[in-house]
Amino acid sequence: MSKVKGIGGIFFKCQDPQKLKEWYNEKIGLATDQYGAGFRWLQADGKTEGFTQWSLFPDNTDYFEPSQKEFMINYIVEDLEELVEELKAKGVTILDEISVYDYGKFIHIADPEGNKIELWELK
Repeated sequence: MSKVKGIGGIFFKCQDPQKLKEWYNEKIGLATDQYGAGFRWLQADGKTEGFTQWSLFPDNTDYFEPSQKEFMINYIVEDLEELVEELKAKGVTILDEISVYDYGKFIHIADPEGNKIELWELK
């Protein structure tokens, strides 16, 4: 079975993303850019590199739908195609098709409480 390798992103809604990014930058030193902030890290094994994106979305975004939550978590996974087949076999709700970008492959699923989850296979 494929598995989660790390948290790839933490996304949450807010009233004014630009103003809040500036607050995080000025008040607690979070180095933000147009997308939020990115963090590179090593797994506990000291060898496996990962990346976590912290991003703010306007409170009226529909990107988290069908979830009504104010947040969405992105998990880094191995072999997304294989994982999707395993999830389908286990009855997990798949919300869309795999999308491919220069920086990886993505798909969205829902947990039993309707929280939208983004799965990301790094390139």
